[in-house]
Amino acid sequence: MTQAKFPTRAPVQPPDAHLRPDLQAIADLVPPNMTVLDLGCGNGALLEYLIQAKRIKGRGIELSEEGVLACVRRGLSVRQGNLQEGLADYPDDSFDIVILAQTLPFLDDPAMILNEMLRVGREAIISVPNWGYWRCRLHLLFTGRIPQAPDLPDAWYDVPRWQAFTITDFAKYCTHLGIKIDHQVYLSNGKLINVRR
Repeated sequence: MTQAKFPTRAPVQPPDAHLRPDLQAIADLVPPNMTVLDLGCGNGALLEYLIQAKRIKGRGIELSEEGVLACVRRGLSVRQGNLQEGLADYPDDSFDIVILAQTLPFLDDPAMILNEMLRVGREAIISVPNWGYWRCRLHLLFTGRIPQAPDLPDAWYDVPRWQAFTITDFAKYCTHLGIKIDHQVYLSNGKLINVRR
């Protein structure tokens, strides 16, 4: 079995934060001096932080031109493209850690990406929005609508693919794929509330 770590959180961004809370939770899991690949790296904030604070050697893959340009402005090594094509170019065990932050619900073939992450990296760190969180369930119950995560750029209906799932759904999916979850980190309102090993 292969191993993956995945922080999850309630989607809230506190003011004046250098990193979003989920990205800070990921950064806290990365030891210094690692080689890191950040998939769907967005504007590069996490990679930049890891390079400066943890002295990692990092690369990113980002689909959006806007995100790639933001990464380039930060001086980061980033490749524009989709993850399916981008990961195929890397040999086995190219990185110590491969990160997928808040991107899994938007993937066309999540099983392929998860398996490729664990092929090119010795560990994977995955963060997902927890749509089974009690506040999300109450919002759905009382409004009849899925809550919009404030740190995600688009509503679910403005993206080509979007899949809501719970932590339990994700854990069962990983078991189905033969992926062992090493430990889980939970955030609520940007604060660490639980770590499960």
